[in-house]
Amino acid sequence: MTRRGHGPRALAAMVAKITNPVFKKRGLAGGAIVNDWPVIAGPYLAARSAPEKIVYPAGESSDGTLHLKTDSGGLATELQHLEPVLLERVNTYFGYRAVARLKLFQGPLKVGDRKPPPLRSLHPAEEKDLLRHLLVVDDPNLRQALETLGRAVRARRGGGTDE
Repeated sequence: MTRRGHGPRALAAMVAKITNPVFKKRGLAGGAIVNDWPVIAGPYLAARSAPEKIVYPAGESSDGTLHLKTDSGGLATELQHLEPVLLERVNTYFGYRAVARLKLFQGPLKVGDRKPPPLRSLHPAEEKDLLRHLLVVDDPNLRQALETLGRAVRARRGGGTDE
């Protein structure tokens, strides 16, 4: 899509203009908490739960209630026990005490929204560096687990090696 005299525009910018008012209405700070939920909650909880909205007291922008949807009654119980940890993670993400409470709802989640992107293949130098670091591990099961973890971390991080 182009505008006369301005060249092509990024689709993400146009989508943000449409979705930001909806996210703001629901107290979701431009959708950042929705997009970053896997980072905030971790992959296990993010796959089975989703933030719906944040409701703040009248005239306030802190101490809100995060409405969280989960697909399982058992997980809802677990989330109740994890509430202090989740609140800390959400507030750390925002950088202030944005949320003081969780309100849990049970229902179906959108399928496919929570799949992580596929991992890229490691460059030969990254592969060599990873295997070099694992030479000191004697236990074959531990070495295999560390190799799997190392591949995933390096593939998500991007190119280059890390000591």
